[in-house]
Amino acid sequence: MIQRIQTVYLLIVALLAAILPFFLHLWLDAKGEEFFAKYDILVSSAFYMISALALIAIFLFKNRQNQFVVNRLNMILNLFLLGFFVYRSLNLSGETLVSEKGIGMLIPVFSIVFLVLANRAIKKDEDLVKSVDRLR
Repeated sequence: MIQRIQTVYLLIVALLAAILPFFLHLWLDAKGEEFFAKYDILVSSAFYMISALALIAIFLFKNRQNQFVVNRLNMILNLFLLGFFVYRSLNLSGETLVSEKGIGMLIPVFSIVFLVLANRAIKKDEDLVKSVDRLR
């Protein structure tokens, strides 16, 4: 399980989504206060769901097709969260509510990149198993 590269990628996604949003601010408001994911229950629950899906995908190592599907669902959830961040930063721009964007808004982008790398490795493993089955 751990010797496969997709497990490392999925572990990175789980750590990115579970730890970083609570240490890196998402944006600064007009008063200069940092806004973290822990201040909004929907954002923090989305990050926890991303982390949980990555951990579930790690333990689905015996069934590569289900692991691939769970990673796709995780990518969709990351895209929704990224879309929410983009909407929030564009809709509330200026000095009204969101003053400066934080580095925490890029966490879904990094998660998507690592999920794509994990899916590519899963696909490579699946192709290898299919090629071995043809030789039997």
